Amino acid sequence: MTLSPGIVALLVSSLLVSMMLLIAAKEGASIIRHWNMTSGSELQLALERRTYLISTIVAIFLPLQLFSLFLFINTVDGISHLFTGAMCAAGTLKVNRFGYPTLFLKMVTFLLAGIWLILNHADNEGRDYPLIRVKYWLLLLIVPVLLIETILQASFFWRLRPDVITSCCGALFSKGSGTLASDIVAAPVVPVAVAFFGIIAAAIASGGLFLKTKRGAASFGCISGIAFITAIIAVISFISVYIYELPSHHCPFCLLHREYHFIGYLLYALLFSGVVAGAGVGVLHRFKKVASIKGPLLQMQQKLTVVALASFATTALIVIWKMASSTLRLFT
Repeated sequence: MTLSPGIVALLVSSLLVSMMLLIAAKEGASIIRHWNMTSGSELQLALERRTYLISTIVAIFLPLQLFSLFLFINTVDGISHLFTGAMCAAGTLKVNRFGYPTLFLKMVTFLLAGIWLILNHADNEGRDYPLIRVKYWLLLLIVPVLLIETILQASFFWRLRPDVITSCCGALFSKGSGTLASDIVAAPVVPVAVAFFGIIAAAIASGGLFLKTKRGAASFGCISGIAFITAIIAVISFISVYIYELPSHHCPFCLLHREYHFIGYLLYALLFSGVVAGAGVGVLHRFKKVASIKGPLLQMQQKLTVVALASFATTALIVIWKMASSTLRLFT
């Protein structure tokens, strides 16, 4: 096992978050079964006091889970020099079979945690806690995913061996490697670029329409999710190539390096912010008729829409800037 401050921080924080959310899920299950806002029983009063404490605890620890995604990527990238063949996080994640599944689950828990925090904030706006069962059902979904992620992450770090020869990103993100990434690399660039800019434009138009008419929130949420997936594909297909100015270099992890001004962190932070905010608008739309939070809910949706629009628009502007300033020309 290889140890570094980042690895220790990830293991400790994952264990701590898992323990706290397990406790919260246990209490949440009790609240789901027994919650009755119209009752004045001692049990109901106890549940009301308990839910405030539980929500506060979860709202404190879930942001750690959000941060852990970027810490994980930074950590595995930082130890890549320990493994023969690895040039960045791509090679480190390939050292054993737990690397990429851990990264995938961290992305999933990031999205779920973001949605939970949005629902929790909306629920706290109502005096009758109208979304209390919804948010605790979501918590019950998050906990097993988080536990699996914690186990996979521990297994990944435990089985890191410096004597292992791994693959470099040039081999992993190249044509003919027989992976999904190779299929993306092999895809024609023009259709991918058109899809990327088209879906970003659609997201901006959809969000603008919602801000103007208060309609189309669900559509905006769906388009935001599609925009996120399309953007990740575009990063591998052509965005990274323009930033590296190398037509054969498609790695989405080398963007995190100093020589590229850590632009990857900015791009990925914008994309994750955009998809969480956009999806949050769509999720909150399902509860627009709840009387006790109708006003605050609309205000939340508007703020989230602005965040999503700013994130997607900034992403597009960065990509356009890098394409315009690059010496590489893929489109002639």
